[in-house]
Amino acid sequence: MSAKPTQAVHLRPQDNVAIATQLLPQGTQLQFGDLKVTISTPIKMGHKFAVVPISEGDPIKKYGQIIGFAARPVEPGEHIHVHNVKLGSFERDYAYATEVPPPPGEPNQWRTFMGFDRGPSRPDHLRYGTRNYIAVISTVNCSATTSKYVGDRIKSLGILKNYPNVDGVIAITHRLGCGLAYDSEDHRQLDRTLAGIARHANVAAYILIGLGCETGQASHLIEGEKLTQIGRPDNKPLVLTIQECGGIAKTVDVATQTVINLLPQVNQIKRVPLPAKHIILGTNCGGSDGNSGVTANPALGVASDLIVQQGGTTILGETPEIYGAEHLLTRRAISKAVGEKLVERIKWWEWYTSVFGAEINNNPSPGNKEGGLTTIYEKSLGAIAKAGTTAMVDVVRYAEPVTAKGFVVMDTPGYDPVSMTGIVAGGANVCVFTTGRGSVFGCKPTPSIKIATNSPLYHHMIDDMDINAGVILEGTPVEKVGQEIFEKILSVASGERTKSELNGVGEEEFAPWSIGPTL
Repeated sequence: MSAKPTQAVHLRPQDNVAIATQLLPQGTQLQFGDLKVTISTPIKMGHKFAVVPISEGDPIKKYGQIIGFAARPVEPGEHIHVHNVKLGSFERDYAYATEVPPPPGEPNQWRTFMGFDRGPSRPDHLRYGTRNYIAVISTVNCSATTSKYVGDRIKSLGILKNYPNVDGVIAITHRLGCGLAYDSEDHRQLDRTLAGIARHANVAAYILIGLGCETGQASHLIEGEKLTQIGRPDNKPLVLTIQECGGIAKTVDVATQTVINLLPQVNQIKRVPLPAKHIILGTNCGGSDGNSGVTANPALGVASDLIVQQGGTTILGETPEIYGAEHLLTRRAISKAVGEKLVERIKWWEWYTSVFGAEINNNPSPGNKEGGLTTIYEKSLGAIAKAGTTAMVDVVRYAEPVTAKGFVVMDTPGYDPVSMTGIVAGGANVCVFTTGRGSVFGCKPTPSIKIATNSPLYHHMIDDMDINAGVILEGTPVEKVGQEIFEKILSVASGERTKSELNGVGEEEFAPWSIGPTL
């Protein structure tokens, strides 16, 4: 990087654009090595401007990669954005497994966190938790309010203060569960998502509440996902249906008493020291801006690498926000087969969007564009920085259990609540969420650490942001902020409350992905 870090950054020598790190008035003079640029129109923070003449049809390059093509000639100092950039297409050489990085060496210190060990009856990816919740899970939207009433009743009784090792009773509600083809891919995906919460390492116990006549029957969920439950003589989950219980009030009464009976048993589980290799880190970016790929996402990539170095797992989702940058990940795949799994998902998304007359470049959103992101290629190149630099060891479907150690891709949509729901259901026991515009997302039962990409946002939304990566624009090294994120991950895993948890955010945001028609 050259030029004053408080004015603009030129990320790679081959880039023909630079990024403003503050408002640049018309006439501002900048220099990047031998390149001298005079800003011809005001450039907002996070937005791009040309540093050399660009001819019509020439590729626009940021991060050393193509983010689009010039729709008309552009002069140095001119604003580069949607008014003069078109998406276009270009060949990506997937070069499967040709640039697999070596395994990270041993860390200087093996780290630990204070978490919950569910015992050897659970496999490792479901065993080690960072929170200790009881979940009331709705199998269908028709029982959503009833499930919520149970959580509200427990809170109103004021008894949770008697159980200090219990983080809370959460209602997991959603808008699905009926109007879908029985035993379809959509049905099985919903089951997989609900099961991922039921057996999550951050959930000690749960009950299932349905209406009774829905397509998404609890029996289908239990049998297909082989669900079990503590505190039951037959080890099978407790299922309550509103129709069998005799209505909402009676269902709430039975469910509330069931939760009360579970509380002493769940409270007996206490935090113990656990190796950091048991961290399963979910990553996401939302409300992104032009600085996301410069500050917060690369810093999170450093933290992701540190988690992998400890023997842990990091998950990258949002497949539509990998689009255009997938060739950088396939080269890091540990095998051609793993790389091909990612490309198969990319091709599926091209088909899926075309079926509905859409295109993947509908993403970036209006807010992303206001923050300086011009094309999906640009957004994707910044987004994959969250994954750090280690080898891609697996690609999994939405909400599929993540069992591999290392860097894993999960196929999720780009819409944050839906993406994070799948990642959490897949087993993430801590999440880090980067934002440049100001997302306030939370995702119980997993804590969500919020990272601001710029200092104005951090200070403006201080009650919602956990870490300020904007200091990178002011000269702080990316590696230092990455280390700060890593330390925060361990602290939150040990019980420190995130801003979203302090604000009570995280239950309403549960949003399973529906890929099929509503019948």
